[in-house]
Amino acid sequence: MGEMIHFNRPDGKTCPGYLATPKTGAGAPGFVCIQEWWGLNDQIKKTADRLAGAGYRSLVPDLYRGKVAKASDEASHMMSNLNFPDAAEQDIRGAVQYLKQSCKKVVVGGFCMGGALTVLAAVRVPEMDAGACFYGIPDLPAAELKKIKIPLVCHFANRDGHWTPAKVNDLEAALKQSKSQFEIYRYDAQHAFMNEARPQVYDAASAKLAWDRTVKFLKHALA
Repeated sequence: MGEMIHFNRPDGKTCPGYLATPKTGAGAPGFVCIQEWWGLNDQIKKTADRLAGAGYRSLVPDLYRGKVAKASDEASHMMSNLNFPDAAEQDIRGAVQYLKQSCKKVVVGGFCMGGALTVLAAVRVPEMDAGACFYGIPDLPAAELKKIKIPLVCHFANRDGHWTPAKVNDLEAALKQSKSQFEIYRYDAQHAFMNEARPQVYDAASAKLAWDRTVKFLKHALA
């Protein structure tokens, strides 16, 4: 369904990405889908295809430039070497601008590391119209989070050892002081419960509920 493309970043450099276009064509709303820490693998491509099936023109920027991790220590190393501000302000913003050439509204959404980058982009990417964050929070002070103005839907796992319920509470407190129309949902599940390629953590019921809530929220947010 999808194809590999290159798009321009604001600084003039290019970024590769995986683009999945729905049957409705290039004018459909856009969705910049951000990878987990594993990279642009088959699972995130399938997620983009699924978003296209739901009516979004979906673009996954390849933040690791072709590298894909197989093991968690390798993924952790690649994530720790990623320049998060550059990824948000150049790769993700460039992807949003690319989709905006044909789409009126563009969502940014992501999982794990991509969830954290989604919230960072909500602060740093002015062209972004809405965000969908799945179990990731950037290391930002509350004062930055309070600047968010766009609608956000956020999903977190109560049994997440890294992005703990306490950290989710802090995010919620900051967003309550922002202009964002936001919804935060919590699931009795583990981190990465949306990832069907990882059966040890995948939770089909929570994944379906989070997907359905996201589609419903975005339909309203982009109206």
